[in-house]
Amino acid sequence: MDRAADPHIASSSRSALVTRGAIAAAALAAGGGLGLFARTTPAAAAPPSAEQDRKIFNFALLLEYLQAAFYTAAVEHGHLAGEVRSFAEVVAGHERAHVAYLRKALGPHARPRPTFDFGDATKTERAFLKAAVLLENTGVLAYNGQAANLTKPALAAAAEIVSVEGRHAAWVSSLAGEPPAPRAADVGVPSGAAVSKLESLGFLRAS
Repeated sequence: MDRAADPHIASSSRSALVTRGAIAAAALAAGGGLGLFARTTPAAAAPPSAEQDRKIFNFALLLEYLQAAFYTAAVEHGHLAGEVRSFAEVVAGHERAHVAYLRKALGPHARPRPTFDFGDATKTERAFLKAAVLLENTGVLAYNGQAANLTKPALAAAAEIVSVEGRHAAWVSSLAGEPPAPRAADVGVPSGAAVSKLESLGFLRAS
């Protein structure tokens, strides 16, 4: 994998991603809601380009900000125990690594970190698992939905993240008593559909 061919995507070693990174999370951006996501999503019909890579990576960065904040809040306030707590701690680290990776890739084009309010979604183990299952699966589908819109170097970089996200989704589904792999294939969803899914989660509210 040679990302040096495309200078707008910063290089990062696979080992760094494996040890520091992956995805997941939930909540509404303070003051602006998830309209913040909608304003940054690229047009599906636009051909792959460096500019579109940046738009998609910024959409991914907002998802990663959301997920990193969600898992960090759950570890601090969720009264989690056993494997559920271990899951939250591991994934929180992965999500923070994904944020760092995308910020480095985007450089001065990276969007600022918003603030979040998760309401009761991070206060109990049951609420946490319900939110995490929805957020992880939505995140994977959102990444898959943008695959065809990326240039080849950017797609290779995104694949390193989404593969770990898929493992997160399977792990938390198993913890929640749901099938970890209910389908033979996952079809991606457009960014707008992913935003609508996140907005529909009644336990999330703007601060």
